[in-house]
Amino acid sequence: MSENGDRIIALDKERMQAMADKDIAKLYNMLCKDLIYTHSTARLDTKQSLIGNMESGATVYTSVEPSDVEAQDLGDAVVLTGVAHINVVANGTPRSFGVRFTDVYQNQDGTWRMVAWQSTKLPD
Repeated sequence: MSENGDRIIALDKERMQAMADKDIAKLYNMLCKDLIYTHSTARLDTKQSLIGNMESGATVYTSVEPSDVEAQDLGDAVVLTGVAHINVVANGTPRSFGVRFTDVYQNQDGTWRMVAWQSTKLPD
């Protein structure tokens, strides 16, 4: 695997942990200003709405655990695919489920940021 691929797999794991830790400052730096975040429910979020829902408590990620992650290094962009197990409290309702995801990072002036996330819920 490429150096960028390994680096971005590790960076995305940090992002998932930042979501579970509610580390808003870290997320502000890791997410692209034009982020498109497509949840497994087909709901769309921007950087502002994703972080806003976390800050308000509407969405509380308690854990996000990736597995089987692979990277495709395209130079200034890296595409990740994998599986994640997510525990979240959405509008007061706890949920636990697995997703298959595609995640895209771009090197923006020397800083790698997540620009897109798309997930599909795995069957129970």
